[in-house]
Amino acid sequence: MTGRRDTRTALPATRLPGTEPKAKAKANAKVRVLSAGALALCLSTAVGCGVVPGTTGGSGDDTVTVMTWAPEKTRTTNKPGMPAMAKTYARWVNDHGGINGRKLKVLTCNDHNDTVAAANCARRAVEENVVAVVGSYSQHARSFFSPLEAAGIPYLGGYGVTDDEFTSPLSYPVNGGQPSLLAGLGRQLARTCGPVTLIRPDTIAGDELPVLLDSGLTAGGHPAAVDQRAAEDATEYLGHAKRALQRASTDAREEGCVIPALGDRTNTFMDSFRRAREDYPTVRTASVLGSVDQSMVDATGSTYEGAYVTGWYPAASDERWQPMRDVIQEEAFGDNRIDVADPGVQTTWIAYTALQKAIESLGDGEVSARSLRRTLDDGLKIDTGGLTPTLSWSFQDLITASGFPRLVNADVTFQVVRKGKLATERKGFANVSKVLETTQTP
Repeated sequence: MTGRRDTRTALPATRLPGTEPKAKAKANAKVRVLSAGALALCLSTAVGCGVVPGTTGGSGDDTVTVMTWAPEKTRTTNKPGMPAMAKTYARWVNDHGGINGRKLKVLTCNDHNDTVAAANCARRAVEENVVAVVGSYSQHARSFFSPLEAAGIPYLGGYGVTDDEFTSPLSYPVNGGQPSLLAGLGRQLARTCGPVTLIRPDTIAGDELPVLLDSGLTAGGHPAAVDQRAAEDATEYLGHAKRALQRASTDAREEGCVIPALGDRTNTFMDSFRRAREDYPTVRTASVLGSVDQSMVDATGSTYEGAYVTGWYPAASDERWQPMRDVIQEEAFGDNRIDVADPGVQTTWIAYTALQKAIESLGDGEVSARSLRRTLDDGLKIDTGGLTPTLSWSFQDLITASGFPRLVNADVTFQVVRKGKLATERKGFANVSKVLETTQTP
């Protein structure tokens, strides 16, 4: 479409893998292959490529220093709960004897949703000699991965908002990112919805969304969704909402579903949708966790009642989150930055759980960026208490999904809003690795 802007937005503050133009994507793929090979050579030596990876683990032999970053106090996506959860975890660990007797020191950094600030956070991590960046959120992976890769610092448990988190050899993701959520949402709606309409940005990044959603729908024997483009910066979407509702109501025998995927404008769309919905009471909404969370459901009254939501982890009410709730109660009671239903906070908890188990596996040995990479690459199995499948990043554990070579966890959960609360719609996890392995992204 003439005049289409490549603004790199799709779901909230998210640029999905594979959104470059084809020619550029091929070039980038070649660069990534070369970079990965060069990086592997550098990391195989102690001082390769003029870099000495961190070896002390922090300010002293009895302290392990890590960093967590996320945007705070910006006009767009903010994740203050992630660094707050990291600090809380460190206090809890240190109050209970540390990890193998070592204290855990957590540095935090605000990436301000800015490319330069994200790179500065990474450079600070190198200067502070951290052994890992853990449980973090940033949209600017191409800025922060270069300093981390040069210093050999692993990126453990990122939120999963960029393609680089599933391509960098130093990335150890704990979830399947937005690709798994969209493919999973398609699987969920294939069982429950009639006609499906997707409202998404008219951008190159937005072109990725219907491909991933349709891969899940068609795998479940459902027709592809109606792809409805919309301006990502509109101030109202009443016309789009009416058209989406009409399209989702073409089959009188089955209730249709409308999926808003307009990034920060999703709330604006839902306000228009609420007003237009009176004539189509049977049409339901659907989304992925991150686009919709409990705080948004609370703020919008009954707008999301009955909505289908696909997430990475069990619902916040699940008993498997009790250890996290206990730690928050003990160390951060009253800290309103930490919401147990926030997928960012949940990701940070799981990432620090993985970090602790990795450090414990080293025993009395050196804790460094190099030793952590080695134990993670060698197939360490990490049990997260059922919040994810057992995590392991050895070569044989990697999913053979095109474009996502570092993806190891393609499990998702199906939830639904009932009586104003996100609740489990189907018990257990659904694995979408086969769907992703057969998906050809633009």
